[in-house]
Amino acid sequence: MLESRDEWIEKRAYAIWEAEGYPSGRDTVHWEQASQERIALEKSTGKGKKSTAKLKAKIDVKPKATPKVKVTAATPASDVAAKAVPKRASKKVVEAKI
Repeated sequence: MLESRDEWIEKRAYAIWEAEGYPSGRDTVHWEQASQERIALEKSTGKGKKSTAKLKAKIDVKPKATPKVKVTAATPASDVAAKAVPKRASKKVVEAKI
């Protein structure tokens, strides 16, 4: 899973803090250094905001299938009740009764 930009900066700032021997009061300096390293990394790999927009445009997305609706003429309720057919039993049930 890809980590977010802030997560990467946080981990890098922590690594810088550790490398300097755990000094107190330099958290903003470490965060800025890590942030600048991330910007330089994004520029070198071409993963700036402009290129991500281009990548999103290149992704081929298939549209969702539209459900097919069967159009039938309306039938009166009395005809529907007269045509009701009882459910048939499955083959397994029929064979078990024999």
